[in-house]
Amino acid sequence: MPTYEYLCANCGYELEQFQAITAKALRKCPNCGRKELRRLIGTGAGVIFKGSGFYQTDYRSESYKEAEKSEKGTGDTKKKEPKKKGEDKKPKEKSETGNRDEKEST
Repeated sequence: MPTYEYLCANCGYELEQFQAITAKALRKCPNCGRKELRRLIGTGAGVIFKGSGFYQTDYRSESYKEAEKSEKGTGDTKKKEPKKKGEDKKPKEKSETGNRDEKEST
């Protein structure tokens, strides 16, 4: 539940009230008793993250991300060449005599 700030337009009394978002704004001033209390627009509270789901590394700058990419790229400098047509076929098997199978040579 948020804390709201109020100011009385009649007497200038200021107060903070802890109330639900769905609650109606206070109207009656506790100091003078008149119905001139106005809710102020506040700066609000800072966002509070609880739990282990947020990490410093989740939101890195672009320069950090670029440096990280360049570091990863230096480990493997060899580029894979695309296979040529026919390279993915198995080599022809040789029989026990060292000659190619008779069926493949015909």
